[in-house]
Amino acid sequence: MFSNSVKIKPIKIRKVALFLMPGFLALSSTLISCTSPSNNTNTATDPKAETAATTTISLKTKVLRIGYQSSGDLVRVTGVLEKRLEPLGVKVEWAQFAQGPQLMEAMNVGKIDIGTVGETPPIFAQAAGARIVYLAGRRITATSGKGSAIAVPKGSPIKTLADIKGQKVVFQKGSASHYFIIKALEKVGLKYSDITVLSMPNVEARGAFIQGTIPVWVTGDPHLALVEKLYGARVLRDATNIGTPGGYYVGTREFAKENPELLRIILEEIDKNGQWAEANRKEVAKLIAPVLKIDLPIQEIICGRANYRLKGITPELMKAQQNVADLFYSEKILPKKIDVQEALLTPKEYAAITPPTLISEK
Repeated sequence: MFSNSVKIKPIKIRKVALFLMPGFLALSSTLISCTSPSNNTNTATDPKAETAATTTISLKTKVLRIGYQSSGDLVRVTGVLEKRLEPLGVKVEWAQFAQGPQLMEAMNVGKIDIGTVGETPPIFAQAAGARIVYLAGRRITATSGKGSAIAVPKGSPIKTLADIKGQKVVFQKGSASHYFIIKALEKVGLKYSDITVLSMPNVEARGAFIQGTIPVWVTGDPHLALVEKLYGARVLRDATNIGTPGGYYVGTREFAKENPELLRIILEEIDKNGQWAEANRKEVAKLIAPVLKIDLPIQEIICGRANYRLKGITPELMKAQQNVADLFYSEKILPKKIDVQEALLTPKEYAAITPPTLISEK
């Protein structure tokens, strides 16, 4: 099972008040660095073409620093980036973070170059002045919403979502769960002000929820599957049909502008790995289960409702992302209105970094 006693070894980085504006909480910067096991599950279709590319492209960086979350990262586990980039003389360094807001904070202070997060963390980061850009989106599948939910402990007197009015609701502020709870409350005629919010990362909240000290928890896999299957947690509502544009790969503007050829290779490998994963979900579970210390049957559930492939950045996608930002502003969670267009590259720059495998879906 997923051990509640696992400690994340912190690396000290200087604290930065990423969210100094009213209503924002300081976000922790807990992270660990991990190495990646190599796995030959995803190879280039034309090795000769790869060799040719190795001799012709110009790279300005020799170290790629990638952030991922405590929920794990298949790209790290399979080692596909290391395999592709090593011949180019590029080393890959991984850093783990509790959730998306902590990852974005580290990016803001220059600790990582790129990372993958939900739809919400980039909005809060941009509002705080971070120089970030959207690199690619994550495709949403029919089962994606099953991996996030509003849950209550076994035996809770709360029976429906409407019953959480006046309750303490725990989630990480500035994460995808923040957007999810607002939209879910709308569906049952409640307002964000109808609940008492306590911000806490999933890695900290899990134990408290299991002990019964958290009445309502907004969380996602692997934590959700764990408490469902091992502790009888009840789901009041999952994120199916919640209307999210999905997650993203995000990077610093400086890195994106200086490394278009490298980014194209990175996104191509991530999407190829995702294509393999969606066709081999049971194999993915076997790879991830020992890394996260989760029993294989539970990990199979997690992998069965995960989404792994990427999609290109389009005007339609950014319009949906702007709607998310506007919602936070209308709820007075963001103190100022932001324009997501300011976190975009030019069409020419996107053409340079976007592989043809990334379909342009909304």
